[in-house]
Amino acid sequence: MPILVPTPIKVQPPPMALEHPVPIVHPHMGQPPHPMSPGGYMEPELTPEMLAQGWRKYWSKREVRPYFWNKNTGESLWDLPSLKPQFDPITDPLGISGPGIPPPPTAMPQGVKRRSSEDGIGSPLPKKMAFAGPWDLDVNTNVIIYVRNPSNLLPPHPLIESYRCTLAHKLRVCYQELCHSREGIDAPKDSFNRWLMERKVIDRGVDPLLPSQCYPEISMCMYREIMNDIPIKLIRPKFSGDARKQLSRYAEAARKMIESRNASPESRKVVKWNVDDTFNWLRRTVGSSFDDYQDRLAHLKEQCQPHLTETVKQSVEGICLKIYNLSCEYAKKIREKHLELLKEHGLPEPIPHNGGNRKVPCYPVQFSIPGLRLPQVEYLTEKEQSLLRFQGETLCINTLHLQKLEFLYRMSCYDDKKLEFFLMRAWILLKRYNTYMANSHSTQTSLPITVLECLNQQFGVTFECFASPLNCYFRQYCSAFADTDSYFGSRGPILELKAVAGSFAAHPPYSEELMEAAVNHFERLLAESDEALSFVVFIPEWRDPTPAALIKLEASPFKRRQVVVPNYEHEYRHGFQHVLPKSEVNLKSAHDTLVVWLQNDAGYLMWGPVEKKVVSLLESFRIGRERERDRQELLSPQRTSEPPPDKIVP
Repeated sequence: MPILVPTPIKVQPPPMALEHPVPIVHPHMGQPPHPMSPGGYMEPELTPEMLAQGWRKYWSKREVRPYFWNKNTGESLWDLPSLKPQFDPITDPLGISGPGIPPPPTAMPQGVKRRSSEDGIGSPLPKKMAFAGPWDLDVNTNVIIYVRNPSNLLPPHPLIESYRCTLAHKLRVCYQELCHSREGIDAPKDSFNRWLMERKVIDRGVDPLLPSQCYPEISMCMYREIMNDIPIKLIRPKFSGDARKQLSRYAEAARKMIESRNASPESRKVVKWNVDDTFNWLRRTVGSSFDDYQDRLAHLKEQCQPHLTETVKQSVEGICLKIYNLSCEYAKKIREKHLELLKEHGLPEPIPHNGGNRKVPCYPVQFSIPGLRLPQVEYLTEKEQSLLRFQGETLCINTLHLQKLEFLYRMSCYDDKKLEFFLMRAWILLKRYNTYMANSHSTQTSLPITVLECLNQQFGVTFECFASPLNCYFRQYCSAFADTDSYFGSRGPILELKAVAGSFAAHPPYSEELMEAAVNHFERLLAESDEALSFVVFIPEWRDPTPAALIKLEASPFKRRQVVVPNYEHEYRHGFQHVLPKSEVNLKSAHDTLVVWLQNDAGYLMWGPVEKKVVSLLESFRIGRERERDRQELLSPQRTSEPPPDKIVP
C-alpha cells in the first residue's frame, strides 16, 4: 500500500544527464522510480522529442536491465518507445483530430514491460498501475459515446464553494423552521436531499447544486413527504403499548389540526366523529392486541387523512414554493459572485459550443473555459486519516481514499500535470459532498466490492452510472457534479450521457423521480443503438405503493431477466466510507433489492444473464462475502503483482 510522504524533497536533475533524470517527488506520492545507474547497461539515448512527451529511462536492479517510463501517461516499457503524434489534451483529449490514431488494444503491443522470467510464457499482461484498495482502477472502459460539447459550468473555486455551501445550509435550516412553525412537525428525514435530486432531474439552471429553473415550481416529492408526516410522523411500533400510544397521539393531533385550521364544515364533522369514536373505543378496550391497534389506526387514517390533506394543502404548497424561490435567489447570488471572480482573473464567460456525431471512447467532462488559479491548502495527517484545512475549516478523508483521488486526478486532469491544485480541488470536492449529503448516508450507499467484481467478470461491466470520486469502483463513472468531479474522472450526470455501446451498473440513489428518469433514459439509449449495450439495474423492491420506476422496469421491452435479493441477506457500503474505519463500512440492507438486466439484442448476445452468471452474482451479494475476499487477497494477493511505476522497489 502506498504511503504518503508528509515532507517532499525536490531534487533537480543533473544538467548533463537528461537520460537519467531524478523526478520531482509530489508531497502525496511515494518515491519515484530508481534512476538509471551511470555505469549500467547502455541503450540509445532518448531524443528531445521523447523527453518532451514524458519518456524517461531507468535502471531495474531486479531485472538488471533498463526500462522506460512515461511520467505523463504512466506507461512502462522494456524496449525503446516510439514517438506518438502530439495533440492538445484540452481541445482534443483523445487525440481524435491528430494523425495516427492507435488501433484498439485487441492484442498486446510489443515492448510491454514484464519480468524476464515471464518471457515465453503466454502473452504478457499489461503492468498494473493502480495500488491495492477496495476498487479496481485498472479496468479500461468499453463504453462508446458521441463527442460531447465542452461544459459551460464555471470552474470551481474554494471561496465560491464556501459561499454556496453556506447558502445551502441556510436553505436546509429554513425548510426545518417552516415545517415546524406551519405544520408542527420536523422536516421529514432525508426529504431535502431527495428534493435536490428530484429538482435536478428537471432543472435547467446553471448552478450545479441548487435548483433554479424548474417546472413545475412546486415539488411533488417534497409535498408528498411533508403530507406523509401530517398530523404526526407514523413509525412501526414494536409493542402493543407503543401501538396504543401512537393511535391516541394520531387522534389527538388530527382533532387539534382540524379545529385550528380553516377547514370545511364537512371535514370538521367527519374528523371529529372518527376521533371521538376512536377515543371511546380506547376507553372501552383494555389489553387489545398489537394488530387491533394497528388496524384501528389504519381505519382512522383512511377516514381522516383526505380531509386533513385538503385542509393543509395550501400551507404545504406554500412551504415547497418558498424553498424553491429561495433556492433560485441563492443560485443567482452565487452566479453573480462567480462571474465577478472570473472577471477579476481576466476570464470570459462561457460560450456555447457545437458538438459532433463522432463515436469515441467515453472520456471525462471537459470545460469551455480554463480553471482559476487556486490558493494553497494545509495538509495534515492523523493516523490513517488526512486533514485538509482552508481558512480555518478542516475536512477529513481516509488517507487511502486521498491516494485514490490522486490517482484519478493524474489519469483525468489535463490542466494540472504538476498537481499544484490537487489538494485544493480535493478540498472543494469534500466540501460539496459534505453539504450535499449532510449526515445522511441512506440515499448514497454503494454496491459491495464483490458484486462489482462479479459484474465486471461475468457481465463485462466497466462503468458505474451513479457514483462519485469518493466511492467509485471503476475509474470511469457518472456522478452528480460535473464541475468538481470531472477533475477526478467523472463523465458528468448519467442523464446527460449519450452512450452508444458498453456495459453499465446502475444503482441509483433512493429518489423515485430520479430512478424513473434513469429507467426512461436507459430505454431510450437501448432503442437508439444497434451496438452491444447493457444496463444492470439495482433498485429497492418497494411494493406499498409500487414506485413508477419499478413498474417501468418490470414492463420494459428490454428486460432480459430479474431476480430479487432478500432483505437482511445482503449488504451495501456506507455512504461515508471515505471517512469511516474499514470495520464500519458494510451495512445490512433493510429492504429487498431487485436486480434487472436491460439489454438490446447485441448486448444480450454478449452479456446475457445466463443462469450460471446470475448465481455468481447472487453469491457475491452474500453477507460476509466482502470480508472473505479481503482475507483471501491478504493471503494470496492477485491484483498487486507489481507496484505502480512511482513505487518500484529496485
